[in-house]
Amino acid sequence: MTGAALSGTNQPDLGRNNLDRAASPYLQQHRDNPVHWQIWSPEVLKAAQAANKPILLSIGYAACHWCHVMAHESFENPGIAAVMNELFVNIKVDREERPDIDTIYMNALHVLGEQGGWPLTMFLTPKGEPFWGGTYFPPESRYGRPGFREVLEKIHEAYTQKPDAVAQNSKMLVGALRNLAKPQSRDRLPLSNDVLDQVAGQVLGHVDPEQGGIGSAPKFPQTGLFDLLWRAYLRTGIPDYSVAVITTITRMAQGGIYDHLGGGFARYSTDAEWLAPHFEKMLYDNAQLLSHMAMVEAESNDAMLRQRIGETVGWLLREMIAADGAFAATQDADSEGEEGKFYVWDKDEIAAVLGPYTGEFCAAYDVTDDGNWEHKTILRRSLEPDLKDEAGEKRLRIAREKLFAVRDKRIKPGWDDKVLADWNGLMIRSMTDLSLQYARPDWLQAAERAYGFIHATMQYGDNRLGHSWRNDILVSPGLLDDYANMAAAALALYEATGNPDYLEQAKRWLEVVESDYADSVNGGYFLTSKDAEDLVARTRHAADNATPAGNGTLVGVFARLWYLTGDVVWRERAQNLIDAFSPEIGRNFFPMGSFLNGADLFLNAVQVAIIGRRGDPATEALITAAYQVSAPNRVLLVSSPDATLPETHPAHAKTQIDGKPTAYVCLGPTCGLPVTTPAELTSSIKATRAV
Repeated sequence: MTGAALSGTNQPDLGRNNLDRAASPYLQQHRDNPVHWQIWSPEVLKAAQAANKPILLSIGYAACHWCHVMAHESFENPGIAAVMNELFVNIKVDREERPDIDTIYMNALHVLGEQGGWPLTMFLTPKGEPFWGGTYFPPESRYGRPGFREVLEKIHEAYTQKPDAVAQNSKMLVGALRNLAKPQSRDRLPLSNDVLDQVAGQVLGHVDPEQGGIGSAPKFPQTGLFDLLWRAYLRTGIPDYSVAVITTITRMAQGGIYDHLGGGFARYSTDAEWLAPHFEKMLYDNAQLLSHMAMVEAESNDAMLRQRIGETVGWLLREMIAADGAFAATQDADSEGEEGKFYVWDKDEIAAVLGPYTGEFCAAYDVTDDGNWEHKTILRRSLEPDLKDEAGEKRLRIAREKLFAVRDKRIKPGWDDKVLADWNGLMIRSMTDLSLQYARPDWLQAAERAYGFIHATMQYGDNRLGHSWRNDILVSPGLLDDYANMAAAALALYEATGNPDYLEQAKRWLEVVESDYADSVNGGYFLTSKDAEDLVARTRHAADNATPAGNGTLVGVFARLWYLTGDVVWRERAQNLIDAFSPEIGRNFFPMGSFLNGADLFLNAVQVAIIGRRGDPATEALITAAYQVSAPNRVLLVSSPDATLPETHPAHAKTQIDGKPTAYVCLGPTCGLPVTTPAELTSSIKATRAV
């Protein structure tokens, strides 16, 4: 648990670097710094108060390139470290292990009017109240940024000589942070398909029509928004939505942000055309992109997207399996102290490997004598995005395999193998759905193994979840996102397998959410539990960041449970959550993708009821067909002929036709005609998903 396992002793030694006691690989990266780093804990804050020293809080993550740069330039510098040790209590936090802390102080930086990013460098009072901050600082003044040593001295001078100004600033920041958890407006916006269409239309106006993505550089996947556009296309049939989505995912999947040799997507692109990423690979990005690609491919039948899905799952199962089948968190951007070194090539290297096949490969993957990035080449197929004929693609595949074998002998980037419950939930849900869509039972087995680890190892007490696990250290209590994503994963497994244990576990986790995370005054749920560490603010929001917001995810989870069980409590919780955060849509809808997509499910569920026995080949064929249609609002229930669907289900009391497994597709209270073949079911779902 957090206090016992991570804080070490009740009287932390502020005169040494204590990161050798940490579980996090990111913290372990800094264990040999001359800085006297501490692990965040209530005991360390008390020690800072006893010493009456301000806190320097540094937040980053293991795969972060600029975190490595600042560490090398400043934290490994004995002179700068001596200043840090003399003037501050220095605390290092892994943002992935403690997103609750990261969220608070990143919000504080935004309140100060600064652009966020990592490393996050914040200065706090001994009680943990922020009063100033920034992100990366060079050791000496450059890039228009003050030098870090100068910053340290100026901040300490302000803290000691201008205490009233520091107190006023921290009071303002803490007040602003606490206000962020309160509704900014009480004016509820009744959500409807018209509202969803209006938001989609406005998002569409911000899509780069040539290269896809939102805006210009840098570009992030923003999967929730493009899911929203795809849903708008399925709902309305307006082709502009489809074009925007397909352009974006095609440019990404053929660009340098995708690893064409090993599979998987990097975090984001530093340019507008998806060429040059920061090369870190994150589990959460790839989970969301896998689901998105599969949703699009089910409609477009795009062979390139199918290939990228298979390659990305291949990377996941080859390189991202951590403890007992759970999924690891990240792969680093750097190797041998250099960003992207593992991934980039020059033409001579490629020619030495491929020989006579060099010309064809270089033309396809934008390999030139001068390179396309810092005199090296990032492989991409953007210039020749169309697939070749079967023989041509086979030659390219063989070439990639040869290059991969050579690359595999290079010194690999760092691997963060901690297991995060929320990120695993995203990938478990994605892998479960993909396993049915592509008839890959091995992918379902991988999803169930990961789920089994979380359930058995990261759950404690009375159905409480921890957030992060590594080396038998569990960071707990879990966060709202852990419960939301793991409940969503459990429901996906229930629909795929029919195992009622998954359904019941989802309900149990959601009862913990209701009892420990609910905001009884304003509605919605806090990020942290009522019995979590008492931080300076308790975060409550429905805005997606790199990962979906827990409150946004829960709209869809509650809606799905309502349709699966017919229990009105889940409908009420979905509606209450929509009411709590719908005022935010009028203020800024861009970070609300997950929330709006959950509302779309609530309004427009495509309920597929299959009357048949699981294991019967005809029943299984219908189940597979239901997953092979692009229908993100699909809710599947399989009922044996001698059982009954919930009374609230529109297909309640309907029966088989001629003793055959039979499917009914329903929207609202109305069901279509019964169907008994996969082709008929596919057609029925397509006809029903538009409203």
